[in-house]
Amino acid sequence: MTSSALRGTPLIERYREFLPVTDATPVISMGEGATPLVRLDALSECLELDVHVKLEGLNPTGSFKDRGMCFAMSKAVEEGATAVICASTGNTSAAAAAYAARAGLTCAVIIPGGKIALGKLAQALIYGAKVLAVDGNFDDALRIVRELSEKHPIALVNSLNPFRLEGQKTAAFEVCDALGDAPDVLCIPVGNAGNISAYWMGFNEYRDAGRSTGLPRMMGFQAEGSAPLVRGEVVTAPETVATAIRIGNPVRGEQAMAAMTESGGGVDSVTDEEILAAYRMLASSEGVFCEPSSASSVAGLIKAQAAGRFTKGERVVCVLTGNGLKDPDTAISQSGGVVEIPADYAAAEKALYGD
Repeated sequence: MTSSALRGTPLIERYREFLPVTDATPVISMGEGATPLVRLDALSECLELDVHVKLEGLNPTGSFKDRGMCFAMSKAVEEGATAVICASTGNTSAAAAAYAARAGLTCAVIIPGGKIALGKLAQALIYGAKVLAVDGNFDDALRIVRELSEKHPIALVNSLNPFRLEGQKTAAFEVCDALGDAPDVLCIPVGNAGNISAYWMGFNEYRDAGRSTGLPRMMGFQAEGSAPLVRGEVVTAPETVATAIRIGNPVRGEQAMAAMTESGGGVDSVTDEEILAAYRMLASSEGVFCEPSSASSVAGLIKAQAAGRFTKGERVVCVLTGNGLKDPDTAISQSGGVVEIPADYAAAEKALYGD
């Protein structure tokens, strides 16, 4: 069955046997998942690897967060919740607001003030969430929502919620289904560290069920200015152009490190310059437009291959977590810009072909 056909079937139904659901679990869905796995021909040839990207930006709200949110929201409704809350660097807020609207729940979002891409903020607002901007970073926002959820009847839907990871692990199933087995290596951005943990869960469950035979080396990449797992300590003032992974104290950090260690992979950081170079390359050479944080997986792959971390011909999957339209300001700033001309043929010809 094609991805487009699968997208008409709720994610929970496609992988029900692997999810903690019962007949009492409602299915809150917008056709999430079934995202394409695309081979990068130019990069594969350049790196002498078999490189594919998982285009999670083609989920309903434009990021991988929809996988976990559909399941977390379904379980919240099952448990009788009437309101949900999350802290967010952007994508979680968009997914939470959209799926809450779908489920008929009230949604509150706390974001770090001035540290969220406008495309994501616009989504949370138009979906009807109550958005609060704190004078602090993501970790401050998460501390506040955790306390609010403990003192008030409001369900927390950050990746602390175990149902988020249950939904997100389905991406690993799709990778195996598309390739016929697990890849040799999975490269993935790491912010709050829930997604890499979820992928490792998924790969293990699929192998244990006999649906795949191997396990990939899990390689996580953080932005240099926001790399607590690389440094081995909390980053109190994380900074990076990759706003989605601007997190200094990941809640799933220990779980993520265990996944990378057990798999024989590892964690590393990439600079903003390396992230933006990969971001531009993906668009101009492969026709793939992702948000900057997504490009950290490809930037990390390029850095790791330069250091001799791979064997020629290995199959590598890079997870691109969000759509490029999430952050239009960065796209415009990294592009050539618009050339303005008079409304006549000669001006257009000269602009295109010169004198």
